[in-house]
Amino acid sequence: MENFHQIFEKQKANRWKVSRTTADERIVKLKKIREAIFARREELHQAIFEDFQKNPGETDLTEVFPVIAEINDAIKNLSRWMKPKKVKTPIVLFGTHSEIRLEAKGVVLILSPWNYPFQLLMSPVVAAMAAGNCVIAKPSSKVPHTSHFLKSFFEDLFVEDEVVLLEGGSDVADQLLAFPFDHIFFTGSTTIGKKVMEAASSNLAPVTLELGGKSPVIVDATANIQKTAERIMWGKYINAGQTCVAPDYLLIHESVKDAFVDEARKVVEKRYGSNGTQESSPDFCRLVSTGHLQGLKKVLESSITQGAKIEMGGNFNGDGRYFSPTLLSNVTNESPIMKEEIFGPILPILTFKNIEEAIQIIRKREKPLALYIFSNNKETVEHVLQNTTAGGTCVNSLIVHLANSHLPFGGVGASGMGNYHGYFGFKTFSHERAVLTQGAIDTLRFFYPPYTPMVKRLIHWAIKYFA
Repeated sequence: MENFHQIFEKQKANRWKVSRTTADERIVKLKKIREAIFARREELHQAIFEDFQKNPGETDLTEVFPVIAEINDAIKNLSRWMKPKKVKTPIVLFGTHSEIRLEAKGVVLILSPWNYPFQLLMSPVVAAMAAGNCVIAKPSSKVPHTSHFLKSFFEDLFVEDEVVLLEGGSDVADQLLAFPFDHIFFTGSTTIGKKVMEAASSNLAPVTLELGGKSPVIVDATANIQKTAERIMWGKYINAGQTCVAPDYLLIHESVKDAFVDEARKVVEKRYGSNGTQESSPDFCRLVSTGHLQGLKKVLESSITQGAKIEMGGNFNGDGRYFSPTLLSNVTNESPIMKEEIFGPILPILTFKNIEEAIQIIRKREKPLALYIFSNNKETVEHVLQNTTAGGTCVNSLIVHLANSHLPFGGVGASGMGNYHGYFGFKTFSHERAVLTQGAIDTLRFFYPPYTPMVKRLIHWAIKYFA
């Protein structure tokens, strides 16, 4: 705790120097990070392979590419983002001019999850640094190899009075949450997110919570089933389903359910091999722990006991943390698989007769981090958008909305609060400071007391005509 206190105090003392850095000075730091990523890319591949047995190609796609894109976007736009933004002046304040300045919040804490251990730590770090903050980051202890890599990565680039990474378990996170940070950014489960928010409240620290939940995917009768199956099988089984925006359950029109299952089997076999050979595929990721696998096994078996049917997969190997791509039909809202976020390669299938049924199922649950719609009917798509809410939505695609830095990424309700990516990340780690400057002309003096009949008439006219 004493060491943490020293680090926090060092950053607190240094935060004014860091916050006054120019766009060019911050860009130098961002370029430094980018160069280090490319220089140590193979080390990163190996670290994530040790934790997940993830193919380097998938690591590049899901971990490296998003971070490089964030850095490039910040480098390109930071000078513009940092400029004060002039705003209009109401007529009653004639003689003044106003602007908004985005200034660094100070010392920020970033708590990242295990499922995308590089991307989901580095992306907010990049945003926080672009905004001129000092940063203390803590990765998940569930991915020790990637965590060790990240510690070395930061130690080589920065001194601890500006950016530092601290390893450890939940006890370390608990200790850090006791400090009066100027902002706390947390990515993880809703349950832990509530604890983070509670801890932050003792210091009135603002929070960004990137959580999760059961994200639905709707497939109506007009969807192109072949393309739909290709895209959903990618979005569900990338990272073995351990993705906060992975489709958690499928709502499909009953008339196309069987065709979808047939296409899905073909897609999975083409990508990962047949049911008996998938475990040896170098392209399918492993689960983070045997404990996580046992939890998925238990909920799958409980759902089958209550009537669910395996349409594909259902195989697992606890020693290798392998769980095969699995489709589950005959699922109801009461099935165990529908109780909590799955966070694994199991996709439950529910059918509907009309779109209102699907909408009602979604509405009865907490607001999801993502909602996906596959349909070639524009009226249906618009109807779903107007009658549901979600952190983000893709139409006829999945997950890729988070790759667009011009879109805010974040949850709503139980799936989170606040957002980031691109300018939205810069803004999250900045305080919007209102600045009004009085010029030579001062109209306010007409409203000073004493409140004579004339002053009251002026106030009345201002309310009636200029408010």
